[in-house]
Amino acid sequence: MKIAFVGKGGSGKTTLSSLFIRHLAATHAPVVAVDADINQHLGVALGLDEAEAAALPAMGAHLPLIKDYLRGTNPRIASAETMIKTTPPGEGSRLLRIGEDNPVYQACARTLPLDDGSVRLMATGPFTESDLGVACYHSKVGAIELCLNHLVDGRGEFIVVDMTAGSDSFASGLFTRFDMTFLVAEPTRKGVSVYRQYKEYARDFDVALRVVGNKVQGPDDLDFLRAEVGDDLLVAFGHSEWVRAMEKGRAPRFAELEEPNREALRTLQGAVDASYERRDWQRYTRQMVHFHLKNAQSWGNEKTGADLAAQVDPAFGLREFAPEESSTATPAPA
Repeated sequence: MKIAFVGKGGSGKTTLSSLFIRHLAATHAPVVAVDADINQHLGVALGLDEAEAAALPAMGAHLPLIKDYLRGTNPRIASAETMIKTTPPGEGSRLLRIGEDNPVYQACARTLPLDDGSVRLMATGPFTESDLGVACYHSKVGAIELCLNHLVDGRGEFIVVDMTAGSDSFASGLFTRFDMTFLVAEPTRKGVSVYRQYKEYARDFDVALRVVGNKVQGPDDLDFLRAEVGDDLLVAFGHSEWVRAMEKGRAPRFAELEEPNREALRTLQGAVDASYERRDWQRYTRQMVHFHLKNAQSWGNEKTGADLAAQVDPAFGLREFAPEESSTATPAPA
């Protein structure tokens, strides 16, 4: 299951995504955690010190390897150099699974032990000095978009992505790649402004969006969020001494998180589990192709010198694969 945490900068989306990742890990489910924010703080929120977090391999730096692996023997892709962030899989492409071992995980993921389990942690990579003034952050998150396009995940396994702040993810088709998007909102006018943007942009793409209130201090805060976002409000998190200790680098065992906040995490997982029944692989594949064709026409063809529309395999459709099936893509059954 693919889950995104989005929200205004400072809303607490990284903190809540890290809590949800810890919660899933405690159930011993396979979990891949991805820091896709320009401010790379997820590793620290999961217990790494600053030096350890900074040493995480950047997915963007391994993009040639990622492309070469995912390309496989797909005859529609002449070379890895002609792949862009939206390139869809086709017959012969290699697909990714959450619990497997593969060269992408070997290069880009690090196993992070937690109190009651472990996760694979990946990071798109921070802005570097060489990027300033000449690159945009969307070039960094292109690596995770490409991986999500080639991911065949199933029930009971999770990839959780801490996204860029605000509505930046709408600069690509990345916002359509998730089974559930949790928008973290504080009970303020600014806190719900990103919700309105997200709701408007996502309206035509059937994005599953639920609002998670954060820093809620009482009934008035809760009433405010209900009035502003209506039925999209799923649950709210209140004050947490556990989180305060975590932010000071002194987090107790996760089992000591306050029960109201633990119950809120169970509510998040319930929403994710329920979204499994609404999965539509045909729509997912169709949206992937839609954004690829837009990117090809807008800039991809000129950049690569190739007709990227020819990369689309009309006979191919993503679907959930059984664990024993090959990792090389084949056309979906009619």
